[in-house]
This record gives sequence, C-alpha cells and structure tokens, in this order.
Amino acid sequence: MIYLDNSATTKPLDACMETYTKVATNYFANPSSLHRYGVKVNELHEQARTLVAGMLGVLPEEVIFTSGGTEGNNMAIKGVAGFYSNRGKHIITTAIEHPSVQNTMHYLETQGFEVTRLPVNASGVISLDDLKNALREDTILVSVMHVNNEVGSVQPISEIAEILKMRPKTFFHVDHVQGLTKVALDFTGVDLVTISGHKVHALKGTGVLIKKKSVSLMPLLDGGGQEFGLRSGTENTAGAVAFAKALRIGLEDQKAHATVLLAIRNYLLGALDEMPEVSIHTDKNQAAPHICCFSVVGHRGEILVHALAEYEMYVSTTSACSSRAKLASSTLKAMHVTDAEAVGAVRVSLSYQNTMAEAERFVEVVQVIIKNLNEVVK
Repeated sequence: MIYLDNSATTKPLDACMETYTKVATNYFANPSSLHRYGVKVNELHEQARTLVAGMLGVLPEEVIFTSGGTEGNNMAIKGVAGFYSNRGKHIITTAIEHPSVQNTMHYLETQGFEVTRLPVNASGVISLDDLKNALREDTILVSVMHVNNEVGSVQPISEIAEILKMRPKTFFHVDHVQGLTKVALDFTGVDLVTISGHKVHALKGTGVLIKKKSVSLMPLLDGGGQEFGLRSGTENTAGAVAFAKALRIGLEDQKAHATVLLAIRNYLLGALDEMPEVSIHTDKNQAAPHICCFSVVGHRGEILVHALAEYEMYVSTTSACSSRAKLASSTLKAMHVTDAEAVGAVRVSLSYQNTMAEAERFVEVVQVIIKNLNEVVK
C-alpha cells in the first residue's frame, strides 16, 4: 500500500498508540474528580499542556485541548464573534478557507455579521493590499489559514500580523492545521491558532486551540467548566498526552523532514508536468512541501482516485472533508481554474514516512491509468 492522503489524516505513530493505551488503561479516572486518583490524572493532563506550550512557545494557560481542527476553528471564530459583537460585526477571511471556517462564516452572516472574503491569485495567495483595503473600524477578526489544505499555498502570516499590530481591537486567527510540523509559523502577533492531532501522526479527536491571554471567547459549550471554562466536557487526557508526544517527535526533525518532503513533492510536480494530459495547480515556489494538486484534464478526479485505489495507492479529490460532494473545488475556482479542470483535481499529500521510491511508483501508475483512460475515450 502507498498512502498519499496525509492531509486528510496521518497514520498514528506507534509511540503515540503505546502512550495512549498506557494512559487510558492506567489513568482512566476523571481529571475533575477530587480523589487522589483523579488528582493524579489531572496532573498528567496539565503536564501535557505544559509540554505543548513549551514546544509552541506559548503559556500553558493559552493551550486549550480540543477535538481537532473543526472544533478549534469554530471555537475561535464564533467565540470572538460572540464576545466582541458590541465592538463590531465585520470579519475578514479568504476565499480558500477550510469548510470548517467557510461554513462558520456563513452561519455568522445569518446572525447579522458581515464577512469579507479576500480573493487569491493564481498561486492561491492573498494580496496584502486587499487586506489593508478591507479593514474597517468595526473589523473584530481576521481569520486566514496558514497552509491551504488543497493546493498547499502558504499565506504571508507574519506580514498580516504586522499590518494588524496597530489594531488592538482586531484579533488575528490562523488555521495552522496543515502547516504544523511542515511549515514553521511565527506566533508573534497571532491571537488564536488552530492545530489538529491527526494531521501530525497523533490520534483523531485531539487538537489544540492556542488563545492568547489578551483574548476572551464566548464558549461553545456550557457544562463543568473544563479547559479554563472554554471547553466543558470530561478531558481526553490520554489523547492529550499522546498528542504532546506526536508534536515533540514531529517538531524535533521538522527541518530535515521538510527537505525530504520538498524533494519528493518537486519530483512529483516535475514528472506530472511532463504529461500533456496533466494540469498542475500547486505553485512549488509558494506552497508547503507536502502537498501536490493536479488534474488529468477531461477526467473527473474521483475516476483517478478509484483507479489508483486498484493499485493500492490512496489520494483525495482536493479536500477529503468535502470530496464526497463531487463539486468543483471552491479553492481552485477562487484561483480561476476552469470548472473542467477543477472537477478533475486530485491531491497528493505526503508525510515524512513517504519515500521517493513510492513517488516514482506513483508516477508510473498515473501514466498507465491516463493511457487506459484515453483508450476508453477513443
């Protein structure tokens, strides 16, 4: 099997599974319980929080454990909107956000908020001038993803933070789900950061929202007041500890891994670009090292996905979160890719566990599949 769908989810590390099993088996008490056993579990939970904070360069009280990217994005955006609506009801985002951001924005529009969606260029990157022109006195939040989950485009987060530096009433949220352990992010000037465990070889159902102390949020959930009153519900301590381990492993060799990923991705882009039937959508000069998006012109993406699966090679049609809808990618449409090409888009996404040999085999199989598809058309 060659698994090339790591932006959808990664395989949990054996070390994470071992840690999760050990904690879930031996420290299963409720962390909120007052007895000694519960206190021990709570201590373990807070140790995981401190470790994550140290690795990300933030304070422990700024780390909120969540179930992943969707919850983190909802918590950040709806939380700011709910708490600061008296300041204003204008929010700025981009036209290529993850569905968990896009749909949250649609919801807020039904609640009286106004959302400005910044366009992107052909490489999937926003214009800083467009951002400056969109800012208003009543802008309470700017939400921009770091690395796009479909084409890998990287947004100028530090430059955006610099623009917002003189606007203390406008908060800055970054969806860092696809960038974590692949593309370094400077948290300076960023108020809220969403990250997800199952994108970095931890377990599904784990993640973190970084919330700077200067930001207040309206909680999504009411209950026992866990996670500083912002995320009520019995804590997933085993998941949090396993996430901390995956994060440590991923960050330790981030630079070395990025070099390998970049070499494999550039090989894929180069080899695919030589095929006349293929159209490339990832700009290698402005994209993360682990994502490669392309179309086989004239054929729908799911056809290629199913054909590859026959060879036990697994990829997605752009975002796995919405691929079953079989609609043209909104990200590619925002990049002015034609509908004919957009519906044929496929995303290859790597992890540091992939090899160049796998990439070479993938290219060979794609060539065979394209030849077969063309013969069927004839």
